[in-house]
Amino acid sequence: MSAASPPVPRPPIVFYDGVCGLCNHWIDFLLRQDRDQRLQYAPLQGTTAAQTLPGGAQQQPESVILWDGHTLHERSDAVWRMLCLLPFPWPCCGWALRMVPGFLRNLGYKLVARNRYRWFGRKETCRMPTPAERALFLP
Repeated sequence: MSAASPPVPRPPIVFYDGVCGLCNHWIDFLLRQDRDQRLQYAPLQGTTAAQTLPGGAQQQPESVILWDGHTLHERSDAVWRMLCLLPFPWPCCGWALRMVPGFLRNLGYKLVARNRYRWFGRKETCRMPTPAERALFLP
């Protein structure tokens, strides 16, 4: 009789507003910097978000969400944690951002989130990954 192999850990998932110009720029940044492909990506409007996130979280397109397999991290907490998953020098930026009190980080986050469509535009459809990126994107 063979022992069951342990489950393979799943990479953290970045949930983002798929029609937000700023959010798509953020995903492009993460893709360029994440050379080890430690992250996966899913639009909040997709089926992965509907199956993974609690109902209220999926209905908040103004928040980027990082799901690490155990915990949902939202807003600026998600941002600094994502930076910490990237190669040097980005973890330093993540830890520096973490040093800012949470209420101030989230105040800035909410200001940008409230104006993101006006400042960065709104797309008609979610971002389509390139063939090279396709394995990193979830529906």
